Amino acid sequence: MKNIVITLALILSANFLLAQPAGFWGPRPETVQVWPDGAPNAFAYDEAADPQGDKYKDAILEIYPARNPNGYCVLLCPGGGYAVLSMGHEGRDMKDWFNARGFTFALLQYRMPRGHHDVPLSDVQQSMRILHSREDLGIKNVGVMGFSAGGHLASTAATHYVDEATRPDFQILVYPVITMERPYTHEGSRFGLLGAEPSEELVQLYCNHKQVTSDTPAAFILAASDDWLVPVKNSLMYYEALIENKVSATMHIYPTGGHGFGWGDNYIYKSEWASELERWFNTVIFK
Repeated sequence: MKNIVITLALILSANFLLAQPAGFWGPRPETVQVWPDGAPNAFAYDEAADPQGDKYKDAILEIYPARNPNGYCVLLCPGGGYAVLSMGHEGRDMKDWFNARGFTFALLQYRMPRGHHDVPLSDVQQSMRILHSREDLGIKNVGVMGFSAGGHLASTAATHYVDEATRPDFQILVYPVITMERPYTHEGSRFGLLGAEPSEELVQLYCNHKQVTSDTPAAFILAASDDWLVPVKNSLMYYEALIENKVSATMHIYPTGGHGFGWGDNYIYKSEWASELERWFNTVIFK
């Protein structure tokens, strides 16, 4: 009888352990304030004119450690036209895919600029400093990833870094906004980042294909030919600038998908681009 009880206890214990979430015994997710003492470039939101402004007044970093870290971290910037943030299919939905491959996954809720162009970039750069400091997570390399306007922010981080701590080790851009020049820019992103009447100098500064140098990090670019919101010309211009500067660049443009497909399971080419992204890491970044 005693042996039967012990056996049942062992079975119940095993079932309990198997039923626990992935982080039960492993490293747990964290939520970190990017500017705990207040951002140096904070500004007051006009709640009457911008009722959603208060939602994005603080920069928040979600960190999802890998159980078996490979030394790499992906800092993801969701899209949303520099007005809102698509935190699901352009954000958290990718954490399991990256964690399963050993990546620490970090999701940035960056502040909406409302015409204060330096705000999102400062949030990304400070987040990179935070991630580089996390030796306890085994992070040695940090790259940036972004969708749509988040792709513009990621490419800004890749071309406007100020030191080694803020230079990404790689960049992944999915249907990115790249230029602020008409007619190929996304008007909503331009307005959100630069305001209604930006100077020509400011427009040129955030045309990121014009900021590429030979030191720009390697890039993986993904888009759809029938993108109705952000012309695929954005991706093409950035790719050409990378090649002209002899920067490693990989680009996949699928015939359909439009804009905003993200990590959605209903996207017909999801398995293809996921496989190509993994191949890129294995053949370009990990080498």
